[in-house]
Amino acid sequence: MALTPPPPAAQGGAHTVFVYGSLMEEAVVRAILKRVPPAAPAILPNYHRFSIKERIYPAILPVENKKVAGKVLTGVTDNELQILDAFEDVEYTRTRVEVSLTDSSDTMMADTYVWSDAEDPNLYGEWDFEEWKKLHMKDFLAMTLGFMNGLEQPESKTRVETYQSFMQQQEQPASETKVEG
Repeated sequence: MALTPPPPAAQGGAHTVFVYGSLMEEAVVRAILKRVPPAAPAILPNYHRFSIKERIYPAILPVENKKVAGKVLTGVTDNELQILDAFEDVEYTRTRVEVSLTDSSDTMMADTYVWSDAEDPNLYGEWDFEEWKKLHMKDFLAMTLGFMNGLEQPESKTRVETYQSFMQQQEQPASETKVEG
C-alpha cells in the first residue's frame, strides 16, 4: 500500500518523520506520542545506521553508497514533533532528508534525527533492529515511559539523563547490602 502525503494546503502543521531505530517499534512511538501515526516502510539513501558503544539505540550519519531501512511516520503534529525533539535530545540534530517509499519507490521529504557528533569514536558496525527487539526493547520501553512521565514534571530530566540513570540502575546488583558477621 503506497502512502502519499496530503497536499501542502491540507497538511496544517503535519510533518513526515523518517524513523530507523527504537521508533520503528509501535509501543515506543505510542509511549512517546500517545498514538501511532500512519506509517510506511522507507529507505534513506547515502546514510549508515551505526551501533553506539554503551548505548542500546542507533545513530545515523551520511555515508555514500549506504542505505538505512526504516519507516516514515506521517501526520505528525507540531506538538508531537516538539516531543520527538525533546526525546532525541542534544545527541541528535533534526535534519530534512529525501527518502524512498519501499512499496512504491516514490520519494518524499521527511525529517529525521542525525547523530550530532559526526566524529564520535563510539560509533561502530551496524545496529540491528531485530536484535534490539529481542535484547533491549523491554528495558528501553521502561526507560521511555519513565522519561515521558518525567517530561510532565516541573523539573524534568533530559532523555540522555533519564537513559543514563536508568542504565545505571539496571547495572546495580539486586542487593548491595551486605550483612557483616
